[in-house]
Amino acid sequence: MSTAGDRLPGPEPLAGVVDSRPPDIVGRSKRLWRLDDGKCLVELIPSLRSFSYDRDELVDETGPLRLAFYEKAAEKLTAAGVRCAFHRRVGEIAYLAEWAPGPPFEVIVKNVANGSTTRKYPGLFPDRAPLPRPVVKFDYRTDPEDQPIGEDYLRVLDLPVDLMREKSLLVNDVLREWLAPLQVWDFCLIFGFDAAGELVLNSEVSQDCMRLRHADGSPLDKDLFRQGATAEELVEQWKRAFDGL
Repeated sequence: MSTAGDRLPGPEPLAGVVDSRPPDIVGRSKRLWRLDDGKCLVELIPSLRSFSYDRDELVDETGPLRLAFYEKAAEKLTAAGVRCAFHRRVGEIAYLAEWAPGPPFEVIVKNVANGSTTRKYPGLFPDRAPLPRPVVKFDYRTDPEDQPIGEDYLRVLDLPVDLMREKSLLVNDVLREWLAPLQVWDFCLIFGFDAAGELVLNSEVSQDCMRLRHADGSPLDKDLFRQGATAEELVEQWKRAFDGL
């Protein structure tokens, strides 16, 4: 950890922040409080949501599992040269992060043709077929369902499209190597910018934002929720993702 991070308040003072004022930002799966010195406190909301399958629930046990996964992933990614907003964990479902807001776009990396690829582009690829090489696409984040957007729109906004693509593919390489023999089918990332305009990966990296398969082919991610699994079944399978890590 950096010496600057070591001077940040511990869990008890941060709990006071949560109790003393409402969050500055409330999203689908997180609450965020801005702090001094360019940091923020993030608390996970244990929500599971699927627009395609019209299902929206809270499963408390998923929060600690998401954060445990993210903590390990951030360590691996940082070591590989991907700058992550994650700083350190301060509770079961809370962590300190760098304040790095970004535009409402996400980057999706796909290694297998599935989900929206086969649903929106029928006939291009066999369902669940490995792609010849990773595919990177950009989505505009909007309710009720994110929408694919052409890269030229992002370039008109002076966003570093090529750098985001490069970093996303590096994340893909790191995750696939780290998680093997688990199979990383796809995942989504959100990039933001620090005060100097430098690119920062500010999104969570966990089963909640990826498709992850066990070596035996069974899902270890939110697809279980989409397929109608109970909360107990989902939590049991998510825990299997940690077996070999």
